[in-house]
Amino acid sequence: MKQLWLRRMAAVTALALAAAACGNGDDVDEPADEPTEEPDTDEDDEADDEEPAEEPEDEGAAGEEGVLNLGYILPESGPLAFLGPPQIQSVQLAVDEINAAGGVLGNEVTLSSGDEAGDATVASETANRLINEGVNAIIGAAATGMSLAFVDAVTSAGVLQCSASNTGLTFTNADYNGLYFRTAPSDILQGPVLAETIVADGNSNPALLARADDYGQGLLNTVVEALEAAGATVALAETYDPEAANFEAEVNAVAGSGADAVVLISFDEGAQILQTMVEQGLGPADISVYGADGIASSDLAELVDPGNPAILDGMRGTNPGAPPSDEVEDTGYLARFTEETGIEDTIFAAEAYDCTVIIALAAWLADSTEGVDIAEEMINVTAPGGTECTSYTECAELFAAGEDFTYLSASGITLALTETGNGEPDRGFYNVWEIDDTGELNVQETVESNF
Repeated sequence: MKQLWLRRMAAVTALALAAAACGNGDDVDEPADEPTEEPDTDEDDEADDEEPAEEPEDEGAAGEEGVLNLGYILPESGPLAFLGPPQIQSVQLAVDEINAAGGVLGNEVTLSSGDEAGDATVASETANRLINEGVNAIIGAAATGMSLAFVDAVTSAGVLQCSASNTGLTFTNADYNGLYFRTAPSDILQGPVLAETIVADGNSNPALLARADDYGQGLLNTVVEALEAAGATVALAETYDPEAANFEAEVNAVAGSGADAVVLISFDEGAQILQTMVEQGLGPADISVYGADGIASSDLAELVDPGNPAILDGMRGTNPGAPPSDEVEDTGYLARFTEETGIEDTIFAAEAYDCTVIIALAAWLADSTEGVDIAEEMINVTAPGGTECTSYTECAELFAAGEDFTYLSASGITLALTETGNGEPDRGFYNVWEIDDTGELNVQETVESNF
């Protein structure tokens, strides 16, 4: 902690000068007196998400030395497009707050956008473009498979990567030069929560269908293991090709398995599978049906049957969520996010905000905007022992005053190092949700899962 303290003290003067240059005095909440644009998070104005470089000429541009240049690779289109708005808007909101507080190391943070599109080629091309633009850190991708398409290229280039929604097991112990972080907990923690929900509902012989990719196979394995540990049998556990023209064979296999419940681990192709299940008498009206974060959207019922919002009434599932206030201090981020953006589906919104804020604070601790240097301080941002703060502005004020700080993340996580030097939460909080007869997805409870 002594070395960490010295690093923090070494940059105090720089932060004070940055605040003075912005005309903030003691109040780092006020934006700079220079002719900068006001932060804008209105839901009707999405231009800031696409053109974050609309800045005064004296501000840093992507690739400029000493400027923290961020980029995101998130689903603006593709099978996980519903996960895009909460994460993209959260990243933009965090950048706006950081810049309103004086930026990082005396410069405003830049933000470059990029689509993962649910396509490995597109995601890789986006990553290469951002690397060539000189970004120091990339936020994303949303999908495990998309990150796997470019993580080696990113981390080999010395660029830090932080994903708000990669839950695949692969990332925990893979070697990424200590440059890969995620604020979403591993699916090794979600599996037991989903299994417990299934068994608690009185089911003892479920069938499971999962995407044939790293995410699907990994979560399938953890759910099966947890089900069997709870005394349940598994009627069927199969993976499928998400690009298949239809899923009749898989649904027929479920129908013949004698299962008393169906667990679907999918992305948007899950709507087509559910359509086939309903046609064969295996919908939520006939049998217990469960899902996970890949289909945790209030749009799901409309995708299955636009004319019948009650088609999935009673379907249940799990997804990572923010901690309940009685478990971890509620920072109020999700309520503020919805109020400022108008976005009701907040899945992974808090985690995306955390990625951005933690990177910025780690850059202060490192007194550097280089990805390798920032990575060395990522864990220290949320490490306990300092004065607690819940936003970049609060933490920056403490830092400027020479105080050791602990960032209380919006998602309630604390980053821990894995054996290979990656950073990820050592516990997770999971929503147990249910779809009602209007098609709305409602959170029933939030539970903690840890190692």
